[in-house]
Amino acid sequence: MKGVILAGGVGTRLYPLTKATNKHLLPVYDRCMIHYVIDNLVRAGLDHILVVTGGPHAGHFLRVLGTGKVLGVKHLEYGYQEGEGGIAEALSIAEDFAEDQPIMVVLGDNFTDADLGPAVRDFQDGARLFLKQVADPRDYGVAVFDEQDPSRVLAIEEKPAEPKSNYAVTGFYIYDSRVFDYIRRSEPSARGELEITTVNNFYIQDGLMSWSELDGMWLDCGSFASLFEANRVVAEARRRCENRFLPPVV
Repeated sequence: MKGVILAGGVGTRLYPLTKATNKHLLPVYDRCMIHYVIDNLVRAGLDHILVVTGGPHAGHFLRVLGTGKVLGVKHLEYGYQEGEGGIAEALSIAEDFAEDQPIMVVLGDNFTDADLGPAVRDFQDGARLFLKQVADPRDYGVAVFDEQDPSRVLAIEEKPAEPKSNYAVTGFYIYDSRVFDYIRRSEPSARGELEITTVNNFYIQDGLMSWSELDGMWLDCGSFASLFEANRVVAEARRRCENRFLPPVV
């Protein structure tokens, strides 16, 4: 299995900071946001990684990450998304990199201390979502469960006004090679983008979706409040000498 980090976008919610650099390179305490995402993948045993970026600051990733060797990455590639075509379009750039292998996909502004390794090792085929219970899921994709079998996801609703559960879809996914065919079948949404929710619903409709509850803290660092909270969490962990946000030993 290989890892794909989607780190494009212009980060308008974090203006004016993102006028200076890509939001995934903003600091979370003493490291860049993307460093923690790479650690998630390396700790899970994935050391072949593609970073898909875009926008005016794409070149900054080269200076920050280089070859990735010091981060425990054996092979690091970069892809470029032209324009703002959505998460699924960004993921389509990874098709050649994947080489028909399963991939773990992470949105670069997702922050967690969860151990993704067991799900990576247990994965066989289809797709796996990582869900998290949240107080107000209306800003996320939300899982709709089968009332007769609560372990079964029937659909993902994107930012519903009246959510049918409090299980939000986090920015962590595992897909087999079917994902690229599903992307090709996708139609642009009302906002003109190829949505990852559409891809996930294709997997669900074909009976190929499983899910796990993300076992750990999770933040979407796309806002000032959540970025501040991530900084606070890491600072507190450092003060207590916890190693859950430190780089793996390489």
